Amino acid sequence: MPELNPQQKAAVQYINGPLLVLAGAGSGKTSVITRKIAWLIRDYGIAPRHIVAVTFTNKAAREMKAHVADLLNGDHSKEILISTFHTLGLKILRDHLELIGYRPGFSIYDSEDSQALLAKLLRGQYSGKNNPADAVQQQISLWKNDLVSSAETPLTAGGDSIQDVAARVYGEYEQHLQAYNAIDLDDLMLKPVRLFQNHPQVLEAWQQRVRYLLVDEYQDTNLSQHELVKLLAGKRGALTVVGDDDQSIYAWRGAHPENMKHLQQDFPSLKLIKLEKNYRSSGRILKAANALIANNTHIYEKALWCECDYGEPLRVLQARGDDHEADRIVSEMLYHKFKNNTDFRDYAILYRENNQARVLERVLRERRIPYYLSGGTSFFDKTEIKDVMAYLRLLCNPGDDNAFLRVINTPRREIGPTTLEPLAAHAAELGTSLLQASLDFGIERRLTAKQVSMLRAFSNWLTDMIGKATDEAPAKLVCDMLADLHYEEWLKDTCNDHKIAQRRMENVLELVAWIQRLARHEDEKSLSDLVVRLTLAGILDKGNEENPGDYVSLMTLHAAKGQEFPHVFIVGMEEGLLPHHQSPSESGLQEERRLAYVGMTRARKTLTFSFVARRKRGGEVIACEPSRFLKELPADDLRWEEPERESDPQAMLGRAEVYLANLRGTPDNT
Repeated sequence: MPELNPQQKAAVQYINGPLLVLAGAGSGKTSVITRKIAWLIRDYGIAPRHIVAVTFTNKAAREMKAHVADLLNGDHSKEILISTFHTLGLKILRDHLELIGYRPGFSIYDSEDSQALLAKLLRGQYSGKNNPADAVQQQISLWKNDLVSSAETPLTAGGDSIQDVAARVYGEYEQHLQAYNAIDLDDLMLKPVRLFQNHPQVLEAWQQRVRYLLVDEYQDTNLSQHELVKLLAGKRGALTVVGDDDQSIYAWRGAHPENMKHLQQDFPSLKLIKLEKNYRSSGRILKAANALIANNTHIYEKALWCECDYGEPLRVLQARGDDHEADRIVSEMLYHKFKNNTDFRDYAILYRENNQARVLERVLRERRIPYYLSGGTSFFDKTEIKDVMAYLRLLCNPGDDNAFLRVINTPRREIGPTTLEPLAAHAAELGTSLLQASLDFGIERRLTAKQVSMLRAFSNWLTDMIGKATDEAPAKLVCDMLADLHYEEWLKDTCNDHKIAQRRMENVLELVAWIQRLARHEDEKSLSDLVVRLTLAGILDKGNEENPGDYVSLMTLHAAKGQEFPHVFIVGMEEGLLPHHQSPSESGLQEERRLAYVGMTRARKTLTFSFVARRKRGGEVIACEPSRFLKELPADDLRWEEPERESDPQAMLGRAEVYLANLRGTPDNT
């Protein structure tokens, strides 16, 4: 394992008070965190069970756990709590559910569940497509991140802005969540903070448990996460946070890079150590990145440097339009691959908007180039997985109406809107869940005998399964449930292609195997614990899937954070795209510049930009101007290449494919 540089070593061994490590891109921050955990245990004598390390994604937490296990040779590494913020919040709440008015077996709602509930609450005010549930959900999420309760929301009488609509429905939304024994993702941060604020004895117990706290990516924390860190660290201030305000790109979901500045106010003895030596990129890439980000205001000043070669010029490719841009990018990539004998996995194409990927995908498919689209359909977004997870949520939490509505007619039971609408009215009248309302004798006055028969057959079966859930092993229970449902046969009947049905069933069996592994290796072995863990994994892992092999990576600039590639293309460097037209304010412009900076610092060896003269947008073709960010880069390090000065892209592409065919030893048909 490589030696630490002086600044990294100082960060690892500083223990005299709270510490902020300002870690530039590619400066080895993960190594600092993992080495510090090992040092705290081996050299400072803190018991592993008293160390907590927090990050933002399951992928980052898994990597951190693996590094720490290697450093400690596996000794006591499992006793360290290394998790995401939300998993930590879940652990805090699980032991104190009664104090927040919840019961065991609660459900966690993802954004889709929350939007479905809000759409129901707003249905009387808005019709179908005009229902603003999505925007309202985002506004409530931002309020929760900022520790704003429903009683504290600003409300304009009769106002029709999204804020006004959200303020009117926020309290009702919270009441329904409580009635359903459900919490949303933001509650996993908000409720632990409120729990600690309202119950000092609970906070004291957790402060005794957490003798040292480490937090990664601090620039991405929101106010509730910052408050949670402050409460856990307490007066002891045994805390190391790592962050980089230049890589703060999540303001749209509530991140406050100012939290790094607030640390100094909350912990006056805070020490600052800067990690400015970069181990990733060429000198030229770093020089350009430093020049770009120098146009922003900074909480802390820093400048990346490296001992790598100065590297190749940064290329700027001009294209006539979207199609030409995609052809040219793929052409350049193929030719570079042949010339340098690289792998497809060495290349990443980054863009600002998801819709930019379409034309790139088309060209890559036409040229038979393997690619991986990051942020595509995740495992937990697959229909069959959402079906099975909804059944499991309902077994653990019979009050979960969202889950009930998803599975009531899957497989088909001839239970449609004419049954469900009277059932919902009856449940509302009783103030109870849909499942309980379906078992109530009063429902017989609202439905026909056939409707009651179909509804009761499902509800009685479900009640029996709920009874079995406390006794049977989780994996066996799931298998029994799938057999009762004849789920595999239903897939075969409803899928047009036998192979698709088989693939979907394989996904379900993979979920069963996952449940079996969790039950075998995790402390939480009850079905409700496992379902909550899987639900949270499904929410947090979206957009963080890893490239499975030798594929070109396609991803948004936001998704690229935390990644690195030898060769990077950033497409669409135009006004209106990067910076984006929806970020016109000065703060928005600065975040867009940070986004470009993040994209640039993903590259190790070569960096290529592209822009077009005209781009299709919203059904029309518009004229485009090069991004102002290109003008902020050092001119001597850029090589501008206009289309008329280049050979025909199609000819270049064909030449590259011939070379690749020769390299593979396959004859070329042309």
